[in-house]
Amino acid sequence: MASASAQPAALSAEQAKVVLAEVIQAFSAPENAVRMDEARDNACNDMGKMLQFVLPVATQIQQEVIKAYGFSCDGEGVLKFARLVKSYEAQDPEMASLSGKLKALFLPPMTLPPHGPAPGGSVAAS
Repeated sequence: MASASAQPAALSAEQAKVVLAEVIQAFSAPENAVRMDEARDNACNDMGKMLQFVLPVATQIQQEVIKAYGFSCDGEGVLKFARLVKSYEAQDPEMASLSGKLKALFLPPMTLPPHGPAPGGSVAAS
């Protein structure tokens, strides 16, 4: 239920970078760091539990920042902000780097399955 006064956010790449940096900084705030640590402890590095415990906390932290920039204070606002950031990533390496830092704050590092590629199969770049 979005507020009627909330305008759809239209941020330039530079403005989006500032907001993204603020979001990343918000994760460093002591109260948010504690919230994220508790959520990670509850998740025990299990991807399903990460979605259950960590993602909602990370979403709330982002919402607290982006609502000041015209995004709705709900999951849809976070998705719209993520899409906006994604749209700038290809042309702006700094934006891509900041986006990667944000994702690393709440997504566990992805590891390949131990079996790797099929025997005889090669995925070498040409």
